[in-house]
Amino acid sequence: MEAPLALIFLFLAISSVAVAEPLVPPSPPSINASGYLLIDIYSGAVLAEKNADERVKPASLTKMMTSYVVFSELRAGNLTLDEKVLISEKAWRTPGSRTFVEVNTHVPVSVLLKGIIVQSGNDASVALAEHIAGDESVFAQRMNQEAKRLGLTGSHFANATGLPVANHYTTTRDMARLGSALIRDFPELYKLHAIKSYEYNSIKQFNRNKLLWRDESVDGIKTGYTEAAGYCLVASAQQKNMRVISVVMGANSVKSRTRAAQSLLRYGFRFFETHRLYGRGNIIRTVPVWKGSTDMLDVGIEKDLYITVPAGQQDAISADTQMNALIMAPIAEGGVYGKIRIALGNKTLVERPIVALHAVPEGGMWKQTFDAIRLYFH
Repeated sequence: MEAPLALIFLFLAISSVAVAEPLVPPSPPSINASGYLLIDIYSGAVLAEKNADERVKPASLTKMMTSYVVFSELRAGNLTLDEKVLISEKAWRTPGSRTFVEVNTHVPVSVLLKGIIVQSGNDASVALAEHIAGDESVFAQRMNQEAKRLGLTGSHFANATGLPVANHYTTTRDMARLGSALIRDFPELYKLHAIKSYEYNSIKQFNRNKLLWRDESVDGIKTGYTEAAGYCLVASAQQKNMRVISVVMGANSVKSRTRAAQSLLRYGFRFFETHRLYGRGNIIRTVPVWKGSTDMLDVGIEKDLYITVPAGQQDAISADTQMNALIMAPIAEGGVYGKIRIALGNKTLVERPIVALHAVPEGGMWKQTFDAIRLYFH
């Protein structure tokens, strides 16, 4: 995802040249749904939205959080993919979509995960919730802990399935954030969302996300439906330097939600482009240090910096760095000593702190005395 060399030099320059306002992309497609959102997950840019912060029922999109908690347990070593899970009568009797597990049998975690992600199995969701937390309501507390940590401020989970109950809700924006977290935090386990079908108990089961068959760039994430929620779909796709997530809530049919998600994805890839401007730890500038063991400090940013702009507008991007007037040792790695502003034409896209990429201890007595004299005249 490296930008061309000429573009790098453009970004590194402190631009003072007046730039014409960039062209505005056309309006998003008409979407027949109660709410929707389209974001680029690398930059976080919102490309299209409607009612993204309204409280809605998540239906089986809930299972994205169920999977996130399971993935967290796997990463922590509290669970393994080949570990066997006892299927309780409650899990077996859970209504709605099923993985067709049998009561009192032992089923591997890997099979139940596929049941949740591919088939949207409510029985598999309850079985894993009970196995991890002892009870589905306790598991829901774990879900809400993760929601808080991820900044899902408009969500509350009361079960692991998405079956309608009181005090179980989300927002379109939160579902996009959760999808981004699945991809960012668990890239290997996320690949399960691209599975089109699998077989268990002599029954072949197919992924309900129809986009997996229509668009090779699509690799997830989750469908949902209840009468209260309507037809919902969180879809993610990657092309070139962009990975986008579309969320469609409250469509009136499977066809409608699939068509809406496809339209949003095409809109994003056609009219926008994403660039990685700076990588984590890349040197943006080298600046003077006073009273230190060395005279110079390399500065950069803590995280990769991506921006999303209208297609063909990369030449209108500029970067402006502002550093502290005096940088004095001792300097700790990661300390903030300025900021960088990225703009498109006259519009600020993002500002990030500029940090020290390495520590600089205080210099010796002679160095400090010498720099004190220099500062006096400076």
